[in-house]
Amino acid sequence: MRYVMLLEATHQPSTPPPAGLMEAIMKLGEEATAAGALLDNAGLLPSAAGAKITVTGGDLTVTDGPFAETKELISYALYSVRSKEEAVEWCSRFMKVHRDLWPEWAGTCRVLQVMEF
Repeated sequence: MRYVMLLEATHQPSTPPPAGLMEAIMKLGEEATAAGALLDNAGLLPSAAGAKITVTGGDLTVTDGPFAETKELISYALYSVRSKEEAVEWCSRFMKVHRDLWPEWAGTCRVLQVMEF
């Protein structure tokens, strides 16, 4: 099963991330890749660089960013795992690294199963 994990920042501190955080993220990514779980990941630019396409009442509307959300999606990761529980475990490990090494930061990670045909 494939799961996409979407990381949202709900509080972005004014200070940059500590160097140790990036090292820990890289180590976790290497571990997930070696385990065959991590398929792809990348950071996302702020919503100002994107667009939103909406269909309502038969009308298609394109709106350029930035969007008024109070949080920004900042990265994604695509995993291939045996279960939702395994996906949640990988995501929890990623979030724990943030909690432990950058306690001023706050965010959410959504774990969504990719539809398989």
